[in-house]
Amino acid sequence: MSVSLRLKVRYVLALCLATAASIGLLLAEAISSHGFSGLYLYLLWNLFLAWIPFILSVWLVYMLHRKNWSSWGGLALSAGWLAFLPNSFYMISDFIHLPEVEPGQLLLSVVVFTSFIYTGVLLGLGSLYLIHTELNKRLSNRSSAFVVAILLLACSIAIYIGRDLRWNTWDVLANPAGMLFDLSERLLHPTQYPQALAVIVPFFVLLLSMYAVAWQTARLFAARPSDD
Repeated sequence: MSVSLRLKVRYVLALCLATAASIGLLLAEAISSHGFSGLYLYLLWNLFLAWIPFILSVWLVYMLHRKNWSSWGGLALSAGWLAFLPNSFYMISDFIHLPEVEPGQLLLSVVVFTSFIYTGVLLGLGSLYLIHTELNKRLSNRSSAFVVAILLLACSIAIYIGRDLRWNTWDVLANPAGMLFDLSERLLHPTQYPQALAVIVPFFVLLLSMYAVAWQTARLFAARPSDD
């Protein structure tokens, strides 16, 4: 096994370990509070959704070694990845549920929420990094960075759509007309919907800054000689 492949496998195993740790903390919370609540099961579902774009990105990168990105398989995987990518970063908004927690369980709940959200965001950042790397092979660094920024803006808009308008990924297929109508109203008349900008802009700044640090960190360690 090559060093590069071994490092990739270790990274996936680390993500699996983070997921297992989140579930373990959730079980500890359940024991402490004498049972599961719907709120915590919701975290499990969201983390499951966060894994989907990561798996799709790994699949897509594997396919791109054999086929063109413009092939039907490449386009289908790209569309699926883009549809599910916002779910990873959407988990940040799950902190909004903390006021529903009993005061006596608040500190443990903060740890549980942070564990799930941290893992979900890592999956999103890792997924985007894989796609960014493939874009760099086909575009200039500036062009690929611009595409990534647009993707993060799209994720920020999707977070607003999911949290404030209550649409989800499945509605892209189930009710695209209704979703487009809701969104077009806000895009055409942004001043009438100040809440939209109050959500989208801060999330975009946050995601862009987080990914910039993740990208530069990955490049820094990639430039260092391997310990293996």
